[in-house]
Amino acid sequence: MNRMATIEQGETINQVVREHDAPMMRRALELAAKGRGQVSPSPLVGCVIASPQGEIFGEGVYLYEHIHHAEKLALDQAGLRAHGATAYVSLEPHAHHGRTPPCTEALIQAGIVRVVAPIEDPNPLVAGRGFQALRAAGVEVSIGLMKREAACQNETYIHAMRYARPFVHLKLATSLDGRINFNRQTTPDNVRWITNTKSRIRVHELRREYDAILVGAGTIKADDPLLTDRSHKPRRRPLVRVIMDGKLSMPHNSRVVRTADAENPVLVFSDHARADLVRVRELERRGVEVELLQNGTRDLVEILARLYRRSLQSVFLEGGSQLAGSFVDAGLIDKVSFFVAPLIIGGSAATPAINGMGLHTFRLRDVERHAHGDDTEITGYPEAK
Repeated sequence: MNRMATIEQGETINQVVREHDAPMMRRALELAAKGRGQVSPSPLVGCVIASPQGEIFGEGVYLYEHIHHAEKLALDQAGLRAHGATAYVSLEPHAHHGRTPPCTEALIQAGIVRVVAPIEDPNPLVAGRGFQALRAAGVEVSIGLMKREAACQNETYIHAMRYARPFVHLKLATSLDGRINFNRQTTPDNVRWITNTKSRIRVHELRREYDAILVGAGTIKADDPLLTDRSHKPRRRPLVRVIMDGKLSMPHNSRVVRTADAENPVLVFSDHARADLVRVRELERRGVEVELLQNGTRDLVEILARLYRRSLQSVFLEGGSQLAGSFVDAGLIDKVSFFVAPLIIGGSAATPAINGMGLHTFRLRDVERHAHGDDTEITGYPEAK
């Protein structure tokens, strides 16, 4: 029996939502999430094939290296039971020939009579064509259920497709008084971390979801970080460690330089006018890739464009203060996560979280808070002006 389901405020549904649609779509999103870190530069996709009564016949998760799309895997599992069934897909099925034949064609040939999907795929090769192909074949298409959850799940992919630049997520670890490091004149050398172990584990889980991590040379000199993904979870592509270093002043014995190789790539952006070519050659000899910018490292739009041309769709921006401030001033922050420790540092020698000119003040929307022991993770998105 069909009935209207509860629809979240702000959602637009263009078809009747049936009794089993919500749990089936929730399951498709759960399946899609299993591909985290393993699909870039493609989107996360999950698919469920089910009867009108809610009996699941097949499930599929897309992983880039496995090639087959979630829809095809779910159909293969369902077999002949797919005839007359509904396909719940977390993103619009594609109708073009890419690495695989069109998923729309597979759904139609299997006898699927209804497809439920939350959002269109913004890829120009898809962008509504999948839904059109299904409708042209007589398949009922319902769009909009759980669209917010689906858009959030694929936020980095959607952003990159729409704006042709990577999604930038600013993450900072701060004290209650907004400091991101200690005053070394008053703090013992063995005190290194502002946040606790649980927060740092969470940060590595976040790093896994991004294509690149970006810091300034000051962070390399001050903290000598590795900037690697130590979540110990599978990822398809290595995390590209990107460093802004206008004068190529970072030490050659820093850990990022010493560990630079194909599995742990390091990319340095420097100013063409200020970079010492001897230092460029030395860094390259050590496995570091150096790109010299005519307009200097202040040209953040050009830097993001270059990263996008490398198929890097997401950037995890970890500081420092001046670099964070530059991105905020330029209005290039797409998401913010602060990990706040119950700690007062004080003193002018400790660096504030955000420096820069203060040209682009914003409030966060859709704010979420999560506790990690005594620390608090605060995450949200800049409000549109």
